[in-house]
Amino acid sequence: MPIALNIFTFVTNMKKTLFVLTILLCQKAFAQNFTAEKLAISQLLIKQQAAWNNGNIEGFMAPYWFSDSLQFIGKKGITFGWQNTLDNYKKSYPDTSAMGQLTFEIVKIDVLAKNNAFVIGKWFLNRQAGKGNLGGYFTLLLKKMKGKWVIVSDHSS
Repeated sequence: MPIALNIFTFVTNMKKTLFVLTILLCQKAFAQNFTAEKLAISQLLIKQQAAWNNGNIEGFMAPYWFSDSLQFIGKKGITFGWQNTLDNYKKSYPDTSAMGQLTFEIVKIDVLAKNNAFVIGKWFLNRQAGKGNLGGYFTLLLKKMKGKWVIVSDHSS
């Protein structure tokens, strides 16, 4: 085999190898970034749960998108807007005994892209005798806006 062909084959193989290594390194970087994003979303939900358990509905609502375009879907249908969602929470849970103690169980967090995530989880309210415990499932669509994750759609049942 002529030397020129050997050099060409070597260079071609090196390009392929570098291309594959670049892809693998990028995948690892994206995976690490997505892991950091999942952690940030988990922490957001932990803070939300703590606010609820302290009787702070406004604090619970802090991670929601402060917009008239926020969507909340519950057993009564769809509600649009941050303020309308807050008002519904206050009407349904007028005091700390009605609120009970909230526990989230996160089933899955999927970071769909660098600015979009989807969460599936379970919620449970342990309330005083006579109030009745409540529970169900939720799905959340989150978007990263101005470097901060916000809930733009919540479907809780």
